[in-house]
Amino acid sequence: MHRATGAGRRRGRTEPPWLDRLRYWIQQYPTFGYRRLWVQLRFRDGIVINRKAVYRVLKQQGWLVHQRLSTPRPRVQGRTSRADRSNERWAMDVTHIPCGQDGWAHLAAVIDCHDREVIGCEFALGSRAKEAERAVEAACLQRFGTLRPVEAPVLRSDNGRIFRSRQFQQARRAYRLQQEFITPYTLEQNGIIERFFRSLKEECVWQHAFQTFEEAQRVIRDWMHWYNQECLHQALGYRSPIQYRAQQLTQVA
Repeated sequence: MHRATGAGRRRGRTEPPWLDRLRYWIQQYPTFGYRRLWVQLRFRDGIVINRKAVYRVLKQQGWLVHQRLSTPRPRVQGRTSRADRSNERWAMDVTHIPCGQDGWAHLAAVIDCHDREVIGCEFALGSRAKEAERAVEAACLQRFGTLRPVEAPVLRSDNGRIFRSRQFQQARRAYRLQQEFITPYTLEQNGIIERFFRSLKEECVWQHAFQTFEEAQRVIRDWMHWYNQECLHQALGYRSPIQYRAQQLTQVA
């Protein structure tokens, strides 16, 4: 590991020895704030440095990401979407993505609320119960290798028409999935999937001007692969979802 020495810190008040790596990570992930950039320096590059130093250099260089103003939120009247183990609770939602000449496409995604892995998705120009059903199918096959798992997780969603439709409910029961709906107007109860979609928009979708559905599909597929394989989560001990789940399976074995 590289360690920022006292001499280095004194010399680097305006230009620390890790400035080039910081600039590199900013170019790779222009939406990252100072905490996530610190994660890349600390856990990817092995540079032992504290977050305050990263913040100070970003401020000196004028590289800080403009932060949103916080706004009041309604009180959550129920449990959060977190889970104590993998396959205990999955969260699901649909988001909409502009695809230039092809109009709007719709991404249905399923995420595990414990290990944060996106385990099922369906990206299509239509937004119907069928697309949501396919995302759930992919999740079941990914985690259990069957559409009828013996110990099925709880599937959490909002109260959207797709998730209340007869077709989706029939499929959900066929897959032996329990379902729970969040309280209306309290998206915080489905916070993990909402946070995933926000990251997808900020770090991928809004960094491109997609001209076609095929272009959007390719770029989003690559980003989601990066998210599962390489994105470091503080809640997972600065590991990616795949790394975290692999470690959990090893400990169980």
